[in-house]
Amino acid sequence: MTREVLGWWLVTRVGLLVLSVSAPLLFNRGSDYPNVWRAWVQWDVWHLKALAEFGYNNGEPSQAPLAAFFPGFPLLVHIVQWSGVGYVGAGIVVSAVASAVAGVYLARLAQYEFPELKNLGPNAAVVWYGAPVGVFLAAGYTEALFCAFAFPAWLAARQGRWARAAVFVALAATVRVSGIFLAFALVVEFVTSKKRDWPSAPWLLLPAVPVVGFMAYLKEIHGSWFAWQDAQEKGWQRKFTWPWTSLQHTFDAASTGYFGGDRSDWTWMFRAELVALVVGLIVLGWLLWRRSWGEAAWIAATVGAFCTSYWVYSLTRATLLWWPLWIGLAVVLHRHRWLGRLYLSVAIPLAAIWAAGFFTGRWTG
Repeated sequence: MTREVLGWWLVTRVGLLVLSVSAPLLFNRGSDYPNVWRAWVQWDVWHLKALAEFGYNNGEPSQAPLAAFFPGFPLLVHIVQWSGVGYVGAGIVVSAVASAVAGVYLARLAQYEFPELKNLGPNAAVVWYGAPVGVFLAAGYTEALFCAFAFPAWLAARQGRWARAAVFVALAATVRVSGIFLAFALVVEFVTSKKRDWPSAPWLLLPAVPVVGFMAYLKEIHGSWFAWQDAQEKGWQRKFTWPWTSLQHTFDAASTGYFGGDRSDWTWMFRAELVALVVGLIVLGWLLWRRSWGEAAWIAATVGAFCTSYWVYSLTRATLLWWPLWIGLAVVLHRHRWLGRLYLSVAIPLAAIWAAGFFTGRWTG
C-alpha cells in the first residue's frame, strides 16, 4: 500500500512541476520571458519565507504582520535551507516530504476505518493528491506539514494510542491554529471512544504547551498574548463576526463587480469558498449520522471558525485538512464506480486550473 501511495504522490508531483513551468509561459501577460522559478513564490509563500529568513522580531519584510503565522513550518524551512536549496526550495522540500508522509497515513487511516473495502487506502490518497486545491500540498504552504502530523495523530487516536496521538497533535499545533481545533476534536474522541484510557487523559493537555508557548513568545516581543489574533485582524480582516454577517460579506464578495477592475479571480474564489462551506456542512451531517463524534467536532470547529470571521476566506485550502472528506469520497467512489469517473473528469481539470492560477499569481485561496 505504501509503495502504491508513493507512486501516486510522485506522479502528481511531476504533474504540478510541469504546470509550474508551463503556466507562466502560456499565460504570461507581459512581453518579457517569465521567471518560472518565481511561479512558486506566491501569496503566503512570501510571508512564510520572510518569517523563515528574518523571524518574528524584524518588522514586516513581506508587507504583512508575520505574527499571524505559527512557527512550525518556517522553523523547519529555516533548518532545511542550510542544505543550500534556499528558502523557497526548502519550503517546497518540506511540503514534498510532508505530503508523502501524510498520504501514506491517510491511506492507513482509511483502510483502518473501512477494512472491508479492498484498496480503499491508496484510493483515498489519490483523491486527496488530486484535489482541486492540491497545489497547496506542493507549494511552500503549511497544509502538507499539518496533515503529516494530523493524519497519524488521528490514526493513533482511533487505535486508542492516546499519548502518541497527543504528541502528533502537539506537533500539528506548532504549524497552524487549526491545531487548537484538532486538540478539541481529540478530547471529544477520547471522551466518546470505547478505547478511552483514563490514565492517559493527562496527555490530552500536551497540545496546549506549544500554543501557550507561542503566545508567551509573542507577548515578549509584541507586548500582547493575542498578537496572533491582532495580526490576523490587521492583515486579513479575521475579526469576530456573527455567522449571518460573515455569510453576507462572502455573498457580496462573490458577486460580480464587488472588487471592481480586473479581479475576477477574487470573485470566483469567494464563490469557491461558498462551495467549500456547503461541502463542509454535508461532511458534518454525514459524520453526525455515523456518530463519528470526534471527526464531527473537527469539521464543526473548523467551519465554525471560518464562519465567524469577517468573511469565509481560505476555507477551500482548509478542505485539505479534512481527512473525513477524502476518506468518505473514496468510499463513495469505491461503491459507485461511475461516480469515480465523473469525479476525476471534474477534479483533474479543476486542479490544473487552480494550479495554473496559483503559478501565475492569481488569487487561488
